Amino acid sequence: MASRMIIEINEEKCVGCGLCTSNCAEGAIKVIDGKAKLISDSYCDGLGKCLPHCPMDALKLVEREAKAFAHDKIESQSQDEHNKQNISLPSQGSMGGGCPGSRMLKFDEPVLEKNRGKIDSGDIEISIKPQLRQWPVQLKLVSPNAPYFEDADLLVTADCVPFAYPNYHLDLLKGKAVVVGCPKLDDIQYYTEKLTEIIASNSIKSVTVAFMEVPCCQGIVKAIDIALSNANKNIPVNKVKIGMQGKIL
Repeated sequence: MASRMIIEINEEKCVGCGLCTSNCAEGAIKVIDGKAKLISDSYCDGLGKCLPHCPMDALKLVEREAKAFAHDKIESQSQDEHNKQNISLPSQGSMGGGCPGSRMLKFDEPVLEKNRGKIDSGDIEISIKPQLRQWPVQLKLVSPNAPYFEDADLLVTADCVPFAYPNYHLDLLKGKAVVVGCPKLDDIQYYTEKLTEIIASNSIKSVTVAFMEVPCCQGIVKAIDIALSNANKNIPVNKVKIGMQGKIL
């Protein structure tokens, strides 16, 4: 063994989201018992490509005694194949590896149809077809390279909007990829950087920003404006302000 750079995982910070596993081309990290684990020193190339994808800052590179990187011993699995494994729809009752709450999923029409919701409005029963086509939705957890962002209409939503606006699914979410965040309680600089990466890495067709009328919600609008400027892309933007009583203002 010799001294070299290798990944170190802080298990106290790790929430088991699995984003590091889908961004490790060598398959050196797996989620075991809800925590990311380095399964073998010899699998880690020490380049640290997984670091930017950890939303909890639980990964870092350290120099220590470790087995040499042995690429020829690693199970052959391309990054594309690894990503497909993480976006396939799980069988009933099984979520596969990683944290079930943040594993990357892309829903199709049969799933949406099967899970119709119903609203009892007096003597009339109204069926609403859910419009969510992906998982996760939280801006901290989504991967900028997720396939549902490519050629997508992007909806950036302040997290209070779906609670305040009753027609959120049909008027705003339908046909769009979505990311959700709170511009008041979360790190808006991080959101700006993440949105920049999403926009720069994909052929986004349009952006809709849905935000509340309260002043703090302007942060998510500003984040999109800066992200578009940083990505140097001219994309149509629709800004939708929602009142606290549920009306579009």
